[in-house]
Amino acid sequence: MPRKILKRFIPQPAELKKHPSLRWLGELLDGPNIWHLTRGSVSRACFVGVFCAFLPMPFQMVVAAVFSIVCRANLPLSVALVWLTNPITMPPVFYFCYRVGTWLLGISPVEFSIHALTSSHLWEPLIIGSVTCGIVFGCLSYILMQLFWKWSVRRNWAARIKRRREQLAAQNK
Repeated sequence: MPRKILKRFIPQPAELKKHPSLRWLGELLDGPNIWHLTRGSVSRACFVGVFCAFLPMPFQMVVAAVFSIVCRANLPLSVALVWLTNPITMPPVFYFCYRVGTWLLGISPVEFSIHALTSSHLWEPLIIGSVTCGIVFGCLSYILMQLFWKWSVRRNWAARIKRRREQLAAQNK
């Protein structure tokens, strides 16, 4: 089941409560719902984490932590998924978001320069493309996690039924 896989990789609540960037949340981190590994909380965490990964801003982990508390999503998974955009993947991801934004706005991309960094011609399509990609890929990850969780539970139940039938057949011989 996905729960068993996730428990191996997700840090313990006590470890995360001590993290300097999350310590300011204080008592909000004591809510049990943000630590449970259920199909709903994990699926919501996938949405929150992937959405925040596409935001072109610093401190994405803090934003993901706040959103996960508000949405009752699994906090550790939400924060971990933000690292989909890391220093290696950020340039291609944000360039893709920029291109999506220019396509949505119907404008042509500007050539990169230092002056372009301060221009709204760069930031407006980047932000619109990032939010759009965040919503689309967040929804996609939510749906895929729901489907994966259901498939995994069905597979485990089928295996359990098969084992029981084999045990009963062995006992009846």
